[in-house]
Order: sequence, then structure tokens, then C-alpha cells
Amino acid sequence: MSTSIIGRSIGESVTLKLNQTFAVLKSKGEPVIHLGGGEPKSKAPIDAITAIASHLNSGEVRYAPVDGSIDMKKAIIRYTREHYNRQVEPENIIASSGAKQALMVALQAILDPQDEVIFPSPYWVSYTEMVKLCGAVPVPVVPEDGTFTPRMSDITQNVTSYTKAIIINSPNNPSGAVYPASFIKEIVEYCEQKGLYLIMDDIYHLLTFNGVKTTNPFDYVKDFSDNNKLIIINGVSKAYAMTGFRIGWAVANKKLIYIMANIQGHQTSGPSILLQKAAIGAINGVQSSIESLRTTLENNRRVMVQQLKAFDGLHLLEPDGTFYCFVDFSAYEKDSTKLSNLLLEKVRVLAMPGIEFGLEGYLRLSYCGSIKDITEGIERIKWAIDPNSPNELYIGERKLVRDWL
Repeated sequence: MSTSIIGRSIGESVTLKLNQTFAVLKSKGEPVIHLGGGEPKSKAPIDAITAIASHLNSGEVRYAPVDGSIDMKKAIIRYTREHYNRQVEPENIIASSGAKQALMVALQAILDPQDEVIFPSPYWVSYTEMVKLCGAVPVPVVPEDGTFTPRMSDITQNVTSYTKAIIINSPNNPSGAVYPASFIKEIVEYCEQKGLYLIMDDIYHLLTFNGVKTTNPFDYVKDFSDNNKLIIINGVSKAYAMTGFRIGWAVANKKLIYIMANIQGHQTSGPSILLQKAAIGAINGVQSSIESLRTTLENNRRVMVQQLKAFDGLHLLEPDGTFYCFVDFSAYEKDSTKLSNLLLEKVRVLAMPGIEFGLEGYLRLSYCGSIKDITEGIERIKWAIDPNSPNELYIGERKLVRDWL
């Protein structure tokens, strides 16, 4: 069978594959614990549910404008004014079927074959494949100081004549690192000076802990004309716990948004009008659900970090945001895929292998589930890999004997 070069170059999403494996095991009644999840367990805001139900009852479920409905854009304008202190116009906005589509359409609008896109490592698993889908070249950059926080020197020494864009994701998936204001200031000014696109993947920007705040990139922009190359990506999936609603957006200069809308129009047309209604309800409604989720995650984070500190040899940088810990397990097993498979097979705990996020020897562990899942899941992991743990473990009524260490 003949397939395209780009098609053959794209790997499957390991996170989605593992999620599917989890679902199959759970459906069979297996006592699986999901510590790899990328979605909060809290329910969507009631204002979102009320809004979508009201529109559904009207029976007027029609096509939406390619770049989002007027009301959706008004809600995004409000959101941008409130959280970024920046007044934008409808022509600066495109609503998409999730933040992932908004990012993908942005990349398709700016990249030519062989262009390079830089992003710090560890990184969200889809960055590399999305860039390759455009025929361009992903350039992951590992911070030289051993932390999860890049320095400008890490970025600049990887910029070449082929560099077209830089992606910054803060708070970062998978590390939970929140990049300091000094770095955001430098990267905004550098990209503006060099004429590079700067894509801010801000999907987790409201989920931070211990008083840590994200930095507003607009504070450092000097040129707000249509030559401006700052692109803000956001959506309702994480902070509003609306992952299944698939509504995201991009804020950028009007010329770029026009091109992005043309591309989206030939791919999917506009995002579902029903789901836009829900997103509008969430953004314009009572915002207490965000703080409630953030507080829950902060407590879950505390529990997971305490549990992990019981391991000898683990290297852990405590996250300041998101709902992930990115933990160095290389003292136990350097091959993160092998370790992830062992945990799922032997003790039925799903954890994401770090190699998929750009760093080997790590696992991404999510604390967006229940306290029970966190504590029991970490206990199972410790039993599976720590030779000093008792040789037997009960999962429910099932007795396990460790015979692989």
C-alpha cells in the first residue's frame, strides 16, 4: 500500500493508546488505577450544562461560523480582557474544536516544509507530531541546568535560519513547571526582535499552586500591529473540567486568524454550535468551579508528593501548576516504556512513559483523580519496583507475589 511520507512519519499517540488500554482493562473488571490521566474528574460547570440544554431544547442546532459564533467570540474577548488585561477584537479570534485544533491550524498557517519549531523539553507529546504533519522539523530543547525551566541561552543556541516559531507551555505538561516572568519577558522580546512566531500554549494557566502566578505575555509586547507574531492558545478543557466538550481558541493578529479560518473551513468547518453554547455558559457564568478544582488539585498534589518522597532514589521537582508530577525513576529503571508496561501488567497502574515527553527515565503521574487512587496507586508502584518492600501484595482479594526483582 502506498502512503504519504508525512503519514508514515507520524507515530501514534502513546497517551491515547494507554488510555484505550486502560478502558479495555476496566471494562473487564480489572482493578486498574489511572495515574496517567489528562482530565479533571470534577463535573462541568452548571452554567455550561444549562446553556447547552437550553439550546438543545430549542431544536435550532445548525452550522456555526467557521471561526466561531459571535457570542463565542464575545466570551473569549471577555476572557482575554479579564485574564490577560488585553482588549481584542472578534477578528483576532478563532474558536476551534479544542485547543489542539487551534494549535494545529496555527502551525499549518505559519509553517513551510523544513521550517523548524523550537520548544522546551519535556513537552506535550503532540508537539513533535503536529510539527511533522506540517512537513516541518521539531526541535526539542533540554534545559542544560537539569531543571524543567528553560533559560534563554537554551533557546537561542538552537535558533537557526530555518527557525519559524517557538512554543512555550507554562504551566508545563508534563512537568508542572511555571516559567518565571523574567524568561517570559525575554522570550517575548526576543521573538519580536527576531520576527519569530511565539505560540503560548496557556491551557493550564489558571491551575497554579502556592501563590505562584503565570506571567501575561502581553505585558511585554511592543508591536500590537498585524505584524505581531504572538499566538495565545487556550480552551475550556482543563480549568473548567470540560475535556469532552472540545472547545478551544487562538488569539492572534487579524491576518493570521483569517488564514487559520480558511484552513479550518476546509477541515472541519466551525466547532459545534452546541458545544460553543456550553463554553459560553462556562466563561460567562459563575467562576467558583475553577477555584474549587484548583484547591482540590493543590491538595492532591500535596498527597502525591508526600507519597513519592517515601521512595529512595527518586528525583522529584515539585510542580507549581497543572495536575502532573514528572518523576525521575531512572534509579529503578532507565527505560520508561519498559517501566510503564511493567506497572500496568504487574500491578495494574497506568503511568505515562517519560520518553514520550522528551526525557527518558521519567514517568508522568497525574493527581487529578481521587486521593484513594493516588495513595493506592503509588503504594502499588513502590511495591512493584522497590526490593525492600514486602514480597506480597493484595489487590482486593487477589494476592500478588513479586517474582521479577
